[in-house]
Amino acid sequence: MLYVKTPEEVLDLIQNTFSAVADVEYVPLASAIGRVLAEDIAAEEYVPDFNRSTVDGYAVHARDTFGCSEAIPAMLPVAGEVLMGQAADFVLQMDACCIVPTGGALPEGADSVVMVEYTENFGDGLIGIGKSVAPGDNVIFRGDDVYPGKVVLQKGRVLGAQDIGALAAIGKVSVPVRKKLLAGIISTGDELVPAEEQPKHGQVRDVNSYMLSAMMEAFGVQTINYGIVIDDTALLSEKMAQAVTECDLVLISGGSSVGVKDATCSMIESMGELLVHGIAMKPGKPTILGKVQEKPVFGLPGHPVAAYFVAKLFVLPLVGILMERTMTQYTVTAVLSESLSANQGRAQYQCCHLAQQDGQVIAYPIRSKSGLITTLAGADGYFSIARDCEGLPKGAQVQVVVSIGE
Repeated sequence: MLYVKTPEEVLDLIQNTFSAVADVEYVPLASAIGRVLAEDIAAEEYVPDFNRSTVDGYAVHARDTFGCSEAIPAMLPVAGEVLMGQAADFVLQMDACCIVPTGGALPEGADSVVMVEYTENFGDGLIGIGKSVAPGDNVIFRGDDVYPGKVVLQKGRVLGAQDIGALAAIGKVSVPVRKKLLAGIISTGDELVPAEEQPKHGQVRDVNSYMLSAMMEAFGVQTINYGIVIDDTALLSEKMAQAVTECDLVLISGGSSVGVKDATCSMIESMGELLVHGIAMKPGKPTILGKVQEKPVFGLPGHPVAAYFVAKLFVLPLVGILMERTMTQYTVTAVLSESLSANQGRAQYQCCHLAQQDGQVIAYPIRSKSGLITTLAGADGYFSIARDCEGLPKGAQVQVVVSIGE
């Protein structure tokens, strides 16, 4: 008999039991993409370090353009020109203008730039300005982007391409990140054969080790696949002990339900502490979580869809804690295309397709069973039905999770 916990209770247990274990290392900026930032990054300088134009045009004192128009342009003499990449080494006096390119520095005194499209060069050193500007128009001022002490990126963030650009802008070429965790993956079951083999009658290809490895690698976790272990207590115990010694966390699929040959639960109890045996969810009820040598060991259901949901809902949040990674869940509000019944007493998770129709996002449930992995391949996301709910009617709004991460 399984003494189940609710999904919320399991997440609270994970939060209160485990903490960050990944050490900090410094990597070159070019290698930091996709890594978890280990420290807040603050600027040590101004970016930009000078007032610069955002357009091709003429730097001016804005007040010199007030009231001008195409019919009555402001006539200003050209006092100089600033070339790209060079400093403006003079002061712009009132009643004058200066030629500046996009990105060019403004001379001291100038507080705005008139776009060249609103000017006319009369060829005698005078520029006619046909549209007035306000102070600050078409200008990025010194420190508008960042200034010394401003936190540019917060720890826990998974660095994207835009973050790499920001780090380059402030000259941060050595980046503190969390070392990648190492997850050990074990598949159990007499019926399993490697994916490259042709199954015989009564056999199935090992799906979970490939799926879980891919999920972990995509989340920034390195993996070791310990292969398939038959339903033998001694062999599983040996392989589990090896994986716990070599890795930061261990994922074992299969052998988590109540059965004669299911040894995962007893192995965890004999080697460490059993924290969870059963979660009030569908699919994924016979899930195990334990702690061996202070490291998390998950016993995931053997059925691929169940293993997928358990990994998404519990393993990834756990990895986020171990790496101090900021976790965000991205959802889309959608309308159910059909009614759905639910197993009251268990939170039910349902994959779906999404489609736009008449200005609404429609969720089309994917009818499946926990052993049918191919139905996941075309899913756009999933939603849940609360454990105290008997089902949802057609047209009900659901929050579809489309991704989990940073």
